[in-house]
Amino acid sequence: MEMQVVKELILQSLEHEMGGVKIYEAALKCVRNEDLKEEWEKYHQQTEHHVQVLQDVCAQMELDPEEQFPGRKIVHDMGASLVAAMEALLGTGDKALAECVACECVVLAEEKDHSNWQLIGEVAKKMSGAEGKALKQAHAEVEDQEDEHLYHSKGWLRELSLQALGLKAVLPPPEETKHVKTAIGAARAERSRTKSH
Repeated sequence: MEMQVVKELILQSLEHEMGGVKIYEAALKCVRNEDLKEEWEKYHQQTEHHVQVLQDVCAQMELDPEEQFPGRKIVHDMGASLVAAMEALLGTGDKALAECVACECVVLAEEKDHSNWQLIGEVAKKMSGAEGKALKQAHAEVEDQEDEHLYHSKGWLRELSLQALGLKAVLPPPEETKHVKTAIGAARAERSRTKSH
């Protein structure tokens, strides 16, 4: 396993989590649905904790958490563009659209987050010693939360988009009420909503 690539994965993941904190801060300014607001407040706090988890991993692996490289800048800029999109929509006064776009931005960010943590989990399986232990502990602590962030946010995006289109929406979405944390569970939750309407 190429350690330079592993280091870049960890530092890009840290950068993405740091951007995620800002994405949730911007999304919370756009949210109107009280259940979603409560959900995003929880995810915001968890994302702040994920930053700390990865900073701890950096310390245990003797990585400089501030080290910059081209891939990390790209991750930073992508997160900043999602925040800018939400802030631009807030200025239009279209609150329903701002909420939908905020949800879309959260889903885009959580897709990347989910992918990062899957890769960290795979790397953790192959590493031994203190570094492997640090990654395994971090992955075990964060994985379920990341699954929930992704699958629940996708459900919210679908239902808010249906509502915006004037179609029947299920709010909160089934992913939320069924406490989905797997892709199979998310597929079942989405299927259950169509059966009931």
